[in-house]
Amino acid sequence: MSVQEINKHAVLPPIISRSDKEFLESMQRYIITEIERVGCKEEGPADEYYIIYRNVFDKVIEYVTAYKSVLTSIKKEYDTFIETIKKGQRTAFHLHGKLKVLAAEPTALVYHRKRIIQLEAKLKVIENNSSKIQLQIDKMKQLRAEYDMKEIKYCTFSKDPSKPIPGMTLQDSVSLDALTKYLKHLEDKYAEIKQVMSKKYVPAQRMVDLDEEMIVVLKRRDVAENLNKELQFHHQRLQIILFALTSWVKSDMSISFQDFVKQIQKTKDLHGDQGIVEELCEYDPGKAKEAEILLYHIERFNELISLGEYEKAACFAANSPRRILQNIGTVNKFKAVGKIRGKPFPLLLFFEAIFSTSHAHRRPIDAALTLEGIKCGLSEKRLDLVINWVTQERLTFSEEAGDVICDYGEQDPYTKSKCLALAQIIYSECNLHKKALLCMCKQGQIHKAMEYIQQFKEFTCYDLMQLIKLCPDPELIQCLTKEWNGKSPFLSFGLTIIHLFSVDMKKVGIKVLQEINTALPSAVFPRKVKLVE
Repeated sequence: MSVQEINKHAVLPPIISRSDKEFLESMQRYIITEIERVGCKEEGPADEYYIIYRNVFDKVIEYVTAYKSVLTSIKKEYDTFIETIKKGQRTAFHLHGKLKVLAAEPTALVYHRKRIIQLEAKLKVIENNSSKIQLQIDKMKQLRAEYDMKEIKYCTFSKDPSKPIPGMTLQDSVSLDALTKYLKHLEDKYAEIKQVMSKKYVPAQRMVDLDEEMIVVLKRRDVAENLNKELQFHHQRLQIILFALTSWVKSDMSISFQDFVKQIQKTKDLHGDQGIVEELCEYDPGKAKEAEILLYHIERFNELISLGEYEKAACFAANSPRRILQNIGTVNKFKAVGKIRGKPFPLLLFFEAIFSTSHAHRRPIDAALTLEGIKCGLSEKRLDLVINWVTQERLTFSEEAGDVICDYGEQDPYTKSKCLALAQIIYSECNLHKKALLCMCKQGQIHKAMEYIQQFKEFTCYDLMQLIKLCPDPELIQCLTKEWNGKSPFLSFGLTIIHLFSVDMKKVGIKVLQEINTALPSAVFPRKVKLVE
C-alpha cells in the first residue's frame, strides 16, 4: 500500500473546543493544587490520590452530558472493585496480626515457664530466710524467758567516745596518768555507792519476806496474848484461894473452908487484896495496841517513801502518834531523796507539815528539828515560811537558829532587816541578850536598845564596848556616853573615844567628835574647833 492510500484512510484528530480546553486545564490545575494541599508527594497509590481523582471523574461526568450514564456505570464498577480490594486488604492485615500473635504464643509460653522457675527459686530462698529468722526469734524468746526467771539485771551503758569525759579537760583525757587517776576515783566512788546502797536499800523480795515474817510473828503474839490472859485468870484465882486459905489457917478453923471463903468474900479485906492482885497481874491491852499502831506508822511511812509519795509521807510523819516520826532520822531520809525536778522539795514539805501541826501537841518542836527546818526554808529562799514558823508556830529556838538567820540576812541585803528582826526574837527567847541587843542596834532601834540595856542590867562595860565595835553607830555611842532617863551614862565618853582609836576605828571616833562639835551651842564655845583627820 502506498503512502497516498495510507493518508487517504487516516483519521484526523478531533478538534477540541475552547470550552473543553479550559475545562481540561482547570481539572489539571485542580489535581495539582489538591495534591500539593494534602501533601501526597510519595509514589504509589494512596487514599488521597483516589479521592482527588474520584472527584475529578465526578466533575468530568457532570461536564460530559452525552456520556454521563456510561461514565457513571464505569465509575460505579470501579468504586465497587476498589472497595472490595480495600476490604480484602483490611482482612489480610487483621489476619496477618492474628498470625503474628499465634506465632508468638510458644515463645511467650517459654518465657512464662522460665519466669515461674525463677519465682519458685526466690520463694524457696525467702522461705529459708523466714525459717532462719523464726528460729532466731524463738531463741531470743527463750533467752528472754530464762532472763526473767533468773531475775538477772544487766546495766547497759553506752558512751559516745567522741564526747569529752565529764570532769576532765581535753588535755587530761589524752593523758594516761590522768585517766588512770580518774579511773581510780570512779572505782572508789562506785565502791562507796555500792556500800551505801547495801546499807540504805534492801531488795523488794526482802521486804516481802519481812512482811511474811511479821505476819507469822503477829499470829504468834496473838496466841501468846490469849494464853497470857488465861494464865492471868488462873493466877488470880490461885491468889484469891491462897489468901482465903491463909486467912482460914490463921483463924480457929471452926468452920469449913468453903463456908469461910463464902464469908470472907462478903468482907472488904478480900476485895482489897483482889485490888493488889489485879495490880500485880495487870494486863493493859491498850499498850500492845499502841505498839502495833506505832509499828504500822513506821512501816507505812517507809512504804510511802519507797513509792515516791513524798507529800503523803510528810503529812503521815506530821500526824504520827507520839511524834515517833518527827526526828533527825526522818529528816535524813528526806535529805537522801534530794530535789525532784518539777516537784516541791520533799524535805520542805516535811517541815511545813510538822510545823503546821505543832499546836496540836503539848510540847513544841525540839531545837534540832527547828534548826534543820529553818536551814531548809532559807536554802529554798522561802523566808516567808521561816517568818511564819518563828512568829506563829510552837518551836524550840536555839542560838544556832538565830545565827543561821543572821548569816542569811548578811548574804541578801534586801531581806537583812527582816532577818535581824527574826534573829532578835530568837535571841530574846533564848535569853541571849547581847545578840538581841546587837540586832536592835543593826536595825537602827537605838532608843529601844537603850531601854533594853536598862531593863537587863547584866551588861558590863566590856560588853558595851564590844557592841560599839560590832555596830559603830555614832548615835549609839552618844546615847551610851550621856545621861539617859535621868541616870548616869553607861560609858565614859573619853574612854570610849580612846577605845575607838585603839581598835583602828579612828574614822568613827572622829565622826562622833565632829557631830558633838557641831551640836555644841556657840554661846558656850564661841569658836568651834575644826577637827582634822
